[in-house]
Amino acid sequence: MKILIPTAKELNLTAPSAIPNPPSAQTQVVLDELATMSVADLASFYKISPERAEVEWQAIQALREGTAQHAPALYLFDGLMYRHIKRQDYTKEESQYIENHLVITSAFYGVISALEPIAPHRLDFMMPLKLDGKGLKAFWREAYDQALARDELIFSLLSSEFETVFSKEIRQRMIGFKFLENRGGKLKVHSTISKKARGDFLTALITNQVTEVEQMRKLSFAGFTYRPDLSSEQELVYVKEV
Repeated sequence: MKILIPTAKELNLTAPSAIPNPPSAQTQVVLDELATMSVADLASFYKISPERAEVEWQAIQALREGTAQHAPALYLFDGLMYRHIKRQDYTKEESQYIENHLVITSAFYGVISALEPIAPHRLDFMMPLKLDGKGLKAFWREAYDQALARDELIFSLLSSEFETVFSKEIRQRMIGFKFLENRGGKLKVHSTISKKARGDFLTALITNQVTEVEQMRKLSFAGFTYRPDLSSEQELVYVKEV
């Protein structure tokens, strides 16, 4: 069983450092391609200022030279979803659960353990990077599929940006989630609700050691409860009464 979560643009650059593992062959290909870009190229590619592009260029050089600072991915990313995930004072069982089941999908590192040490990076799947004549999604697809080849249960807290990196065969095995707020009888959904709820939901999975769909249907968390009338076999829906 695997739980998939995406990366985040916001980073915690004070996260505790960790010794990285050697980069995968795919990550090295991505790095080598980025390293061909000048500061001006990076400014255009990322649509950022020359000053920020200079910082990015320096970060790429540090990665190539093996001097970049790394931190466990779960602590490095600091977007809204991540800030709603329990990330400290784990019990032994919770730590083991994260180690065994939680993975992060990255356009730079691939599908990695949530505690894998990684370096800060800006790359995402919307970037028009060509690798071996392929776009980022096509380049990573085989490695993404292989990462989940042995998992019968796949729970996805990903956006479509990340889910569509996987082949159709893998996506058909995923169970997704939707989080809604009931405001005066009207069901509302937007990115802020979804991001916070994903983090709260993941915290509930970790603390309750959830590994089966039936356990998920019984969960209540941060005011959300399961709604069978809105759910399907491939998507579980949770609603918060506001």
